[in-house]
Amino acid sequence: MELWLLVVALAVSLLYYLSILRRYARGGGSKAPLPPGPTPLPLIGNLHNLRGDVIHHRLTSLARVHGPVMLLRFGLTRAVVISSRDAAAEAYTKHDRRLAARLIRDTSRAYGLSERSTIWLPSSNPRWKTLRGIQATHLFSPRGMAAVHAIRERKVRDIVAYFRSRAGNGEEVLFGQAIYSGVLNLVSSSFFSVNMIGAGSEESHGLRDLVEDLLTAVTKPNVSDIFPFLQPFDLQGIRRWTAKRLEKAFGILNGIIDRRLADYDSANGAGSTEKGSNNDFLDALLGLVSDGKMAREDVTVLLLEIFGAGSDTMSVSLEWAMAELLRNPDAMAKVRAELKDVLGDKKALEEADAARLPYLQAVLKESMRLHPVGPILLPHYAEEDGVVIGGYAVPKDTAVLFNASAIMRDPAAWEKPDEFMPERFMRSEHSFDFRGKDFEFIPFGSGRRLCPGVPLAERLVPFILASLLHAFEWRLPGGMSAHEMDLTERFSTTNCLAVPLKVVLTIN
Repeated sequence: MELWLLVVALAVSLLYYLSILRRYARGGGSKAPLPPGPTPLPLIGNLHNLRGDVIHHRLTSLARVHGPVMLLRFGLTRAVVISSRDAAAEAYTKHDRRLAARLIRDTSRAYGLSERSTIWLPSSNPRWKTLRGIQATHLFSPRGMAAVHAIRERKVRDIVAYFRSRAGNGEEVLFGQAIYSGVLNLVSSSFFSVNMIGAGSEESHGLRDLVEDLLTAVTKPNVSDIFPFLQPFDLQGIRRWTAKRLEKAFGILNGIIDRRLADYDSANGAGSTEKGSNNDFLDALLGLVSDGKMAREDVTVLLLEIFGAGSDTMSVSLEWAMAELLRNPDAMAKVRAELKDVLGDKKALEEADAARLPYLQAVLKESMRLHPVGPILLPHYAEEDGVVIGGYAVPKDTAVLFNASAIMRDPAAWEKPDEFMPERFMRSEHSFDFRGKDFEFIPFGSGRRLCPGVPLAERLVPFILASLLHAFEWRLPGGMSAHEMDLTERFSTTNCLAVPLKVVLTIN
C-alpha cells in the first residue's frame, strides 16, 4: 500500500512538473526568448549543476558557457542569473520597479516574518515604504548617525583595547573571531545599549546564538522552496524550527523594549514613551511610537533584522581586508605610510579621520570587490511580465539573482579583474561609493533594494580598520610568508575565508 501511494505521488508530481515546464517555456507571453542555460533534469532541474564548488564560483563558471543572462531551474521554480556589469545596469535602470519584490523562502514565512520584515516585503507594499522611510530618515540619516556617534567611537576603542591585551607576546589571534565579537557589541550597543559578548547578560548571549541560528536556517536547502506545492507540509521541519527561534528572539527583544518603556514610565509618568537618555537607535524608534508614526510591533522586527544583518557584514569585510593587506605587503606599507603622513602620532583616532585616508578607503573597496560578503545578492523577484534583459525575457514569477562576485570581476569592466589593485580606485574618474550607482561595483546591491545600513558600514568599517592599523603592526604567525596564505572562499551565511585568518600583533 505504501509503495502504491509513493508511485501515485511521484506520478502526480511529474505531471505537475511537466505542466509547469510547458507554461515556463512560453516565456510568460513575451516576444523575447527565454535566456539560455544548462539543460535541466526532470524534477530536480539544474540542482546538479551547482555541485562541487562554492556556489557563486559555480554560477560564474556556468555563465562563461551560457552567457551573462542565464536561466536555471530548481524543481518547479526558476531563476535568471545576472553575471555582468552591462546586464546588471540594464536590470537596475530599466526594470528596478518590476524586480523590487523578493523571492520568499519558506523559512522566511515562519512566525509571519515575511509579512513584517523590510527584507522580505515587496517594495510596493505600504508597510515596506513606511519602514524603509524610517530607516532612511531616523536611523541612517546624518542626524540619526550623529545621535549614536559617541557610542560607535567608544566601542571602537574597546575593540582596540581588546587587541592591545593580546599584543606583544607572540600570541596567535584568530582575527575574525575577535573582530566579530567587537563589532557585535558595537552594533548591539548602538541599537539598544546591550553588549552581546563578554560581561553581558545571559539573555543577550542567548539572542546572539538565536540570530546565528536564524542566519544558518535561511541558507539550508529546503524542498519546500523547489517544490512550492509541498510548503504546507514543511517536510523537513525547517519552518517550524525557525518559528521557535524567532519566537524566542522576539521575546528577548520585547523584554529589552519593555524595560526601556518601564524606565520611561518611571522617569516621566505612566504611559510615557518620550525619548530617553540612552541615545541609541531604540530611543529614536520609541520616540516615533510615542508620536504615532510607528507601530510598537515594528520596532522589534526592525531591531532584529538590522542587528542580524549588520554584524556579519562588517566583521567579515574587515577580515578580508586584513587578509589581503597581509597577502600584499606593498599595499600594507602604503596604508601605514598614509596613516603616518595624515595622522602622525595621534593616539586615539576619531571616526572622521578615516575619511582623510583615500588609500585605506581604496583598499577596502578593492577587498569588497574581490570578496563581497554577499556574493549573490538576496534574490529579487519579477512581479509582472515585461522585463527584458540582454534581449531575453524574464517572465512573471521568476527569481532574479545578481551574482555580485561575477559582476565585480567582469573583465569588460575591470583591468586584471582577479588581482588585488587598490590603486584602480585612486585613479578612476568614478566615485565608486557603496550606493550601487556604478553597476560594476555593487557590494551592497543597488536600486530600491540597496542595503539600508550602508551609511553605518561606510563609516564604521574604515574607522575600525584605520584604528587597528594605526595602533599595531600585524604579521602572519610561525614565519608564514605572504604567498603561503590560503585565501580560499567558503560560503555559508556569508562569503568568508575557508581558513580563518591568524595574526600576531605588536603595539606601534
